[in-house]
Parts: sequence; structure tokens; C-alpha cells
Amino acid sequence: MTDKPTVLPSGPDGKPIILVSYPKIILLYPTFIASIVAALLTCFYDVGHAHNQSITVIFLGLMTVNMVVLAFDFPRTTSLIVFFILVTLGMGLLLTSIYIPNLLPAVTGMLGKVDPRANAMFYVCFASMLGVIYIGVFINIRFDYWEVRPNELLHHHGFLSSLERYSSPNLRISKEIDDVFEYMLLRCGRLILHPSNEPRAFVLDNVLGIDAKEAAITKMLGALQVQIRDERTDTSKN
Repeated sequence: MTDKPTVLPSGPDGKPIILVSYPKIILLYPTFIASIVAALLTCFYDVGHAHNQSITVIFLGLMTVNMVVLAFDFPRTTSLIVFFILVTLGMGLLLTSIYIPNLLPAVTGMLGKVDPRANAMFYVCFASMLGVIYIGVFINIRFDYWEVRPNELLHHHGFLSSLERYSSPNLRISKEIDDVFEYMLLRCGRLILHPSNEPRAFVLDNVLGIDAKEAAITKMLGALQVQIRDERTDTSKN
């Protein structure tokens, strides 16, 4: 008799597990939030020259950190701590030269030519640009995502809803956290799916909440294996 895996609910609510591979630009959300805050401060409050300069320095510092996150990987916490220390020291020197110019005259003289300032419209345009990109990203993921069910793995892609099906039982999954910073920002990482009947593996980068997703898939597939084992036991008894 052929064993048929029983379709079991994949989660506590009985819904399938949805996996989405996001582009790295979603990691720029701190800069997006900072641009909105900076726009509100410069638009609705009468900030002077020094405060305007400080807002710009903090915004540029945060954006630089965000860009470094996109450009490099920080596989260990130690490298991330060293990077934060260097960034903090650099921004501290800049702000000190602005508010306390006589404390470090040599530094103030060296940084005196650095005078970054931006108005409210700059921050509004920057936030609007990122906002439009984010809207496009969230529309795009509606047409490209994976669906894990107890008996099959589905890949939805394309505007015409193309669908590819793979066998879910005996699915091998691997979780990789290559960047500590990315994991801190959105709990994201890389998930590798390798169906038993496929020679290739499917790599999903920047999966949000990767720990919860990996645990849910493992629990679902483990329950399915137990169910199949029980059916085999009942068959042998009969």
C-alpha cells in the first residue's frame, strides 16, 4: 500500500508558511525614519545654524552606517562593535567642534571647513524617494514568494501568477546569518531550501524573522514525518 502523507496545518492558525526574499534596500529603513524626523524638525522648528548643522551631521552619519551595512558583512559581533566605536568617535568630534569649538582647537580648525547643512525640502525629497521605492518593493513581493505546505513547496512568481510545485516531505533547510547588523535590524538572514527530488537548492536572501520561519518549518515537517511513521505502523499491524 502506498503511503500518503496527511495534510497537516503548517502553523498554529492552520495557514501555510510564507517566505519572501526581500531586497537589501529594506535595511535602509533607519535612514528613511531619520529623514522624516529631520524634515519635521527643520520644517516646524526654527533651528539655528549650529542645530541645522548637527541635524545634518547626525543624518549623514546614520546614512553612512546604513550604507556600510549594505556594502559589507559583519559576521562577528566584535567587528560590529569596532565599527560602531569608530563611527561614534567621528561623529563625536564633529559635534564637539560645532558646540564646543574651544575644547579641541586643533580639531575645530581641521573640521572648520566641513559645514554640511540641508533644508527641510531635501529631507522631504529623500524620504519621498525611499517611500516610493518601498511601495514598489512591497508590490513586487506580492508576485514573488514561496509557500511551504506540509505536502508541497510552492513558488509563486510573475505578474501572471506562474506556479512551480516541489515535494515538501524530506525537505532540507539551512539557515545562515552572515551579517550580525542585518540580523539586528530586521532579524533577517538567508534560508536555503533543498527539496529531496530537486538537484538544485533554492536560496532566499533577507528573509524577515528567519528564526521563527525556520522553527515553524522544522516543526511542520517534523509533525508530517511523525504522521507518516504512524501510518506505516498502522499498515504493518493490519
